This record gives sequence, structure tokens and C-alpha cells, in this order.
Amino acid sequence: MLEVIKNATESLVNMRKVEGEKIAKDLKRRLDLIQSKVKEVSKLSTGLIEEYVVKLEERVKQILKDQEIDKSRLAQEVVIYADKSSIEEEITRLNSHISQFNELLNSNEAVGKKLDFIIQEMNRETNTIGSKANSLEITNGVIDMKTEIENLREQVQNIE
Repeated sequence: MLEVIKNATESLVNMRKVEGEKIAKDLKRRLDLIQSKVKEVSKLSTGLIEEYVVKLEERVKQILKDQEIDKSRLAQEVVIYADKSSIEEEITRLNSHISQFNELLNSNEAVGKKLDFIIQEMNRETNTIGSKANSLEITNGVIDMKTEIENLREQVQNIE
């Protein structure tokens, strides 16, 4: 009887290990998708300030018609816009969270609650990027990231 219990326990432990490995593999795949979208969004954001300068200059010319444009005031507006719309900090933090998530996946300790917290932080950074986005392509990237982050959250609910 003791042998039967021992075998059943070993079988259960093995099943949980296999399930854990499959979940970890799925989580890593989803993290790779998120990382790819983060890189894409980062690249898309690099030209936004230049586009804004051109659009702003055109609007100012239309409004002022024949009057001279105050280049220093225009430069001030561009700096203000650049500061408000920059997603560089959010991208950096999001990359850090992805790295932390990967490290925890490779850990042998119980990580469910820590992973859940990191997911909350990833979601927060992604939301901020979305609120700052002035581009349809960035907005679409944010939607894709949020979808995968939600999928991560659902999977993490199965981890201790």
C-alpha cells in the first residue's frame, strides 16, 4: 500500500512538473511577442517629434499667413510636446519588467504573486504609452501588447 501511495505521489509530482514546463514555455513565448511589440512601438515613436514640428509649423503658417513665425516660441512648443509625448521612460521600464519576469520564470521558488505584480506594472506602462500615443500604429501596438499581457495574467493565475 505504501508503494502505491509513493508511486501516485511521484506521478503527480511529474505531471505538475510537465505542466509547469509547458506553462513556462507559453509565458516565454508571450513575453517574446510583447518584447517584439515594445521594440516596434519604440521605433515608431522616434519620428513623431519631427512630424509634429512639420505639422505645427504648417498650422502656424496658415494661422499667421504673411506674419513672421517666432522660431523661439515654436521651439518652446516643440519641447513641451516632446516632453509630454515621450514614451522612452515607459519603454525602459517595460523592458525591465520583461527581464524581471524572465528571471522569475527561471527561478525554482514560488513566483505566482511576484509575476502577478510585474504584470500589473507592465499593464501600467503599456497604458501610459497608449495615453501618450499620437500614432495609429503605436495605438495598434499597444492593443497587441495589452492583449498578450492579459493572456499572461490568465496563465499566471495557474502558478503558485
